[in-house]
Amino acid sequence: MKQTEDYSHRFRLAYGMASLAVGALTIGWGLVFAYMQAWSLAAMDAAVVMTAIASFALARGNQLSAALMFSQIAFFVIVVVFCLLFDVPNDAAPRVCHLFLLVLTLLGYINYRREQSVAQLVIIALCLAAFVVFASTEAALPFAQPIADEYRLVGAWVNTIIAVVMLCGGVYVMQLEFARNLDQAREIRIALANREFELFYQPQVDETGRLMGAEALLRWKKADGSYAPPIDFIPLAEQAGLMPAIGGWVVLEACKTLALWQQEEGARDLVLSINVSVDQFMKPDFVASVLSRIEALKVDPARLKLELTESLMATDIDTIVEKMRALRAAGLTISLDDFGTGYSSLSYLRQLPIHEIKIDRSFVQEAPENLRNRFLLKSIFDIARMLDLSVVAEGIETKEQFVFLQSFGCTEFQGYYFGRPMPLADFQKHWAQDSAPPLAETA
Repeated sequence: MKQTEDYSHRFRLAYGMASLAVGALTIGWGLVFAYMQAWSLAAMDAAVVMTAIASFALARGNQLSAALMFSQIAFFVIVVVFCLLFDVPNDAAPRVCHLFLLVLTLLGYINYRREQSVAQLVIIALCLAAFVVFASTEAALPFAQPIADEYRLVGAWVNTIIAVVMLCGGVYVMQLEFARNLDQAREIRIALANREFELFYQPQVDETGRLMGAEALLRWKKADGSYAPPIDFIPLAEQAGLMPAIGGWVVLEACKTLALWQQEEGARDLVLSINVSVDQFMKPDFVASVLSRIEALKVDPARLKLELTESLMATDIDTIVEKMRALRAAGLTISLDDFGTGYSSLSYLRQLPIHEIKIDRSFVQEAPENLRNRFLLKSIFDIARMLDLSVVAEGIETKEQFVFLQSFGCTEFQGYYFGRPMPLADFQKHWAQDSAPPLAETA
């Protein structure tokens, strides 16, 4: 969404300006220490300035995550060294540089909300642990060179004010982010109520190119007539807990489409795939709600395929298996989506009552030129044959990729080579296309 892009741009700009501000303030102290001929202190300030400039350059180069991680690590080391060597508390002046560890902790939390990683959690934990140590003890190195008290008394006030201002700035940034997320979550709720969502259909074909069905992909039709792709709103919908409601709407619309296809000679045998989120699948009434919609619209359950992501495996496996068995017993097809990128293992695959696995597009697009990926693909097909599972290859964009996957024995395909996601009216044009050349050549 344009709002997301604008926010990211503003966030990069704000972070870059903050980095320059830190550098400018540090230059002032560096000049003071140079005047005092305290060269070790001046060197520390020079390190801060260099870190600030490097962070600004990374942020300006659209490498915000790298800038945040680099600045956190560098400033953490600088603060710890400064506290141990120079900012040693005494009766005249307290230690204050450790306050900047709280700023780094807040910065780390903001970054973790943007892009979750174990490395970021480790940095946050280190900053908090170091803050507790420096706030509770007079820890210092045996060869420490404490700054003269007359400068430390002034520095205590200046650095405390700067740290508090930076903390307030971080809290303000977080408040803006929370407000933005709340506004967008509200927009999604309104869109659902106003029926602004729409299903697009991407063709799925067999090894001859004959149309077998489609995957239903969610789009949000905005007021200006443009369509927002799922990546622009699904993550926010997940955070806001709206996926069960959106997913329920998708199931209903998919069943309506299948009911329509059952009345058409050329579409009666088509299978429709829909994506199911973890939150939606784990709802206690998920199985009952799906089956009730199928029964109400008199849809053949064998024509509805549920695509579940591998992240589902991180939850209650016994409950998952029980629900899958109930759905399979009712006649639905169950597919494991994005295979090879998540939590799947042979032990899980043996337990899960699934019909097929769907290879992630990253394997497909890199395989023809990447020997390692070719070996991985061969292993996936060997596993599928061993477990009697079908394999769907998505992300097919060229004839070379299509032929390459055929050589592995793949029998189901999806990608731009056969057709982009399209509204239902446009998808109907594919119903009469029964052979590979026409469908492939029109992509």
